[in-house]
Parts: sequence; structure tokens; C-alpha cells
Amino acid sequence: MLLNNQKYYRLINLWLILTILLIVSMIIVGGLTRLTDSGLSITKWDLFSGILPPFSESKWIEYFNLYKEIPQFILINNDISIDDFKIIFYWEFYHRLLGRIIGLFFLLPLIYFTFKKIINKKDLIKLYLIFFLICFQGFVGWFMVQSGLINDISVSHYRLSLHLFIAFIILSILSWIYLNNINLTHKKFFNNFTENNIIKFFIFLLFIQIIFGAFVSGLDAGKIYQTWPLMNSTFFPNDVEIKKSLDLINFNDRSYVQFIHRIIAYLIFGIYLFFGFNILINKKKYLYKHFSIVMLILLVQIVLGISTLISGLNFYLASLHQISSIFLIISSLNLYYRSI
Repeated sequence: MLLNNQKYYRLINLWLILTILLIVSMIIVGGLTRLTDSGLSITKWDLFSGILPPFSESKWIEYFNLYKEIPQFILINNDISIDDFKIIFYWEFYHRLLGRIIGLFFLLPLIYFTFKKIINKKDLIKLYLIFFLICFQGFVGWFMVQSGLINDISVSHYRLSLHLFIAFIILSILSWIYLNNINLTHKKFFNNFTENNIIKFFIFLLFIQIIFGAFVSGLDAGKIYQTWPLMNSTFFPNDVEIKKSLDLINFNDRSYVQFIHRIIAYLIFGIYLFFGFNILINKKKYLYKHFSIVMLILLVQIVLGISTLISGLNFYLASLHQISSIFLIISSLNLYYRSI
């Protein structure tokens, strides 16, 4: 980022890193909201009045009665008490509250920097576009929730993946801006389409894997084939039939989605080993440390993924698996940044 006034350099850095930490927290809380099946507990969107939780018993009953009208309660949770409802309500409530906090925390300093003319116009436009993306993310979140309020007991896995994908895009853009700012550079992610293609492809695969991870979560695809390395006794799930080419893009099949999630993981690991070999033969010693950090996180992520599956979707392992993906993306972006 180019500053018109260097005395605000540390302030800008602090603002960026705190925003990044808030977004990391948001992704974590969002993942826990999904794992606790809390995402449909609040069936309406009140932008302003929804800032505060219910304080009176009558208000709690009102929210609970609204929840009783949706298929998730009717078909699955019809035996929960109002005290049980309060638990899942607060997960979704804090997720939405954190979204509002992020929006305000990003916008208010940005307005201040605008009037102070601290940041040049080109970068200001980018930052306001990021704010628009943050607002759009809120809309996508509600769009996702709506998919589980009428005919289904859970949200659409497509909308869930879009919601998660946008969160990681926002996180990645801000992380890149932060790296530029602390290093006083202005590197572009797509700086050269003929160089560093291995690490670019690796990062691309990570984002594809995030999408399929959301598919697995949204379809509860981890509840079947809880064995590794084979899916029960076969490499390819034996309940999936590929009769025509269109079946290859049938992302509604739980077995097929889990299979793709596994295959992408193997591909990611193989590509990263190839990237490491490339670093060694070209003697890029300045990348050794950053490569090792990503490798460590990648191995942890793989072990957590396998452990989550064979443990029968242990809540804590599943949570750590989602959290480690955040650090994998950030560390991979840092590695790519150092390589260009």
C-alpha cells in the first residue's frame, strides 16, 4: 500500500492485522457454528435490532417458536428444550455479531484515512471494494441460511461453499496487502503468468480443496466411508456409478464428494513436494524456512483430516482441521510472496 503520510504507517499495519485476526476469528466461529448445527437457529435477519440477543423470556419464546416452524426442528430437533435452543442460538448470534463488528472495524478507520488523505486514491478504491465484498459476504450468509428454512434440514452445500470461499478470498487479499505494507513493497499476486506457476497452482488447489471441504461438511459426507487409505475396501467408492460424463460433476453425491476431497489432498501434497524439489535444485535457500513452515502445517492438516474421518468426526479434531486450513492458506501466501 502506498501512503501519502508515512507517520501513519504503524497505524495502518495495526488496522490491517486486527482486521485479519477478526476475519480469522469469524471463520473459526463460522466453522463451529456449522459443526454444532447452529446455523439455522435464527430464522430472520434483523440488521439493526438483531445486534442484541433476547433479554426477556417472551422474546426467547418468540425466537424458539420461529425455529419450530422450519424442517430442521420438525424432522430432527423436535425434542430440544428452550435451554438447548439458547445454546445453538448463541453460536449463530455471535457469528452474525462478529460480522457486524468486522464491517464497522474496517469501515470507520477507512473513512478516517480517506478524510486525512493518508492513503493514495488507487489503494483507497481497492480498500472500499474490499468493504463492499465484506458487505456482500453478509448477504451471501443470509442467502445460505435461507436455503435451509423451507424444504431442507440444512443449508445448501453450494451456498455454504460460496460463503466460505468468499471469507478466504477476503482474508487472502488483506493478508497480501499487509505483506506489501510491512515490507514497503507493491507486489502483485498475478505479477507474471510464466513464473512461479507451481506455487500458484498449489494455492489454487488449496482454494478448490476449501470448496470441496465445504461440500463434505454441508453434505455430511464425512459420516460415510470412515476408513483410510481405502474407502472401506476399495479405492473408489463402490456405491458410485459413473455412467456418463455428466456424472463427473455430480457434486450432490456424498461418496463422490468425499472421494474428490481425498484425491485433491493427495494432489496438493504431491505438487508441494515437487515445488520443494524445485527449490532444492535451484538452491533457493531464502525459501527453505518458509517452505518448511508450510510443509509442517500441511502435514498437520492432512493428519487432522484423516484423524477426523477415522474418529467418526470427532468434534475437536474437525474443529482443528478447519482452523489449520486458515493457517495453511496464510502461510502459503507468505511463501509465494517471498518467492516473487
